[in-house]
Amino acid sequence: MAATQTVPQYLHDRNFHTTITPRQGVVTLSGYGIRVQVERGHLVLEDGIGPDRRYARFPRVGHGLKRLVLIGSDGMVTLAALRWLADQQVSFVMLERDGSVLVTTGPVRSSDARLRRAQALAASNPTALQLAVRLIGQKLAGQEAVARERLRDSVVADDIAKFRDSLKSTAHLETVLGIEANAASAYWSAWSKLSVRYPRTDLVRVPEHWQRFGARVSPLAGSPRLAVNPPNAVLNYLYAVLEAEARLAASELGLDPSLGVLHKDTPNRDSLACDLMEPIRPLVDAYVFDWLQRGPLRREWFFEQANGNCRLMGQFAGELAETAMVWRKAVAPYAEEAAKIFWQGRSKSAKFHFPATRLTQARRSLAKVGNLASNTPTFPKPLTRCQRCGKPVTAGSIYCLKCVPAINRGRLIETAKLGRIATHNPTAEARRAATHMKQVEAQRKWKPEDLPQWLDEEFYRREIVPRLSALTVKSIRTAIDVSHPYATLIKRGDRIPHPRHWDALAKLVGLVGVSSELPSAEH
Repeated sequence: MAATQTVPQYLHDRNFHTTITPRQGVVTLSGYGIRVQVERGHLVLEDGIGPDRRYARFPRVGHGLKRLVLIGSDGMVTLAALRWLADQQVSFVMLERDGSVLVTTGPVRSSDARLRRAQALAASNPTALQLAVRLIGQKLAGQEAVARERLRDSVVADDIAKFRDSLKSTAHLETVLGIEANAASAYWSAWSKLSVRYPRTDLVRVPEHWQRFGARVSPLAGSPRLAVNPPNAVLNYLYAVLEAEARLAASELGLDPSLGVLHKDTPNRDSLACDLMEPIRPLVDAYVFDWLQRGPLRREWFFEQANGNCRLMGQFAGELAETAMVWRKAVAPYAEEAAKIFWQGRSKSAKFHFPATRLTQARRSLAKVGNLASNTPTFPKPLTRCQRCGKPVTAGSIYCLKCVPAINRGRLIETAKLGRIATHNPTAEARRAATHMKQVEAQRKWKPEDLPQWLDEEFYRREIVPRLSALTVKSIRTAIDVSHPYATLIKRGDRIPHPRHWDALAKLVGLVGVSSELPSAEH
């Protein structure tokens, strides 16, 4: 057989610009022509829009993947890929572009028919009321904390506390639902006037009703669905991610996600999953509040449909989906508590034989009453963003490097109109002169022979610069006594500091100190 030219690898045949990497164990795919399949034992992922494509290839060992989230329905997922995910204990979640949950698959475990039967019979015994009081009680406690600590509305917080206290004397499930509805009305009223910031350049393209939280109920649907502004759209999307995690948690414990106690059993909705979401919703609310306070929202993260429905762009939705494992940890103890309560309602003889705690790996003994939310996770920390344009910045920074000069120019213009240039008044000039003299004196006293022989510019660029990215700007600024913007440039490798600073930076990144003779560059 005649030899043929080697066929190029698949990656080189396409115009891929970005490699997909898991963040917090989560990978989110969006766009058009999504592809999830297996090639030569590797899970191959591809997504994007037009020529802007992303690609990933995961082996069976060391992939770091825990959740695969797919947004939309334009593409393909092969059976071999689903088998690969099941073998690797990776859950698969498919969301519609409006945030509704379409498909969830997770680790397959055998279920106990006795537990499902007890779950189905819960509505005919006190079990349903017991679980409802637990879940709604925890939800109201969370809403009270958000209203008091974040929204700073003590009146609403006190009202919610009164509603929560009234749960103790509740004897009917309908009463629990009424209390929850009244508390929700007071809670969301405290959110309505919350302002939402956008970059100044985006304001001309931002509708007025996007600039505040507004009503939680959408005028398009008469319910929270079909949000008409970004903060409510973000909440709906995160609730969808939480619903997927609640559904996976219930299924893994052998429960039927569709048989709930609070939400009515309606087609195309997993009532139990919605029940388990209730105590976690305030955690999601607090996360969204922190996000809104941390920096402005960017107009490019959202788009508006013809009917006014606000949707999230794929890249931004993928960043939010990285919180999936946090909500998984939050919902786990509630799902296990629900299984215990269902099992407890079977008969007195089976009271102490509870199902295994597969999600939290807690001890399989009877938990103390009131220990429902003892495994509450730490809130995920949103990325620090520029207060002017909304782009990500390094921790400790307020503005990105592009916006700092613009802000300074704006301040100069503003102060010039008032007839006083703050940056050129005598006090500022004296402070600037003192700093300059300090730097000149330090350079004069420094001698090149004080620098170790092994520490030259080549070594600095090769060994020190790559390690600086793992440090904070504050640590660099403190170590060599420079300004915050200059320390940022040093961290990024855009500036090479004076040689007198190289030794301090070498120690900061973990290399040998001043007096030690570091092995030569050959090592």
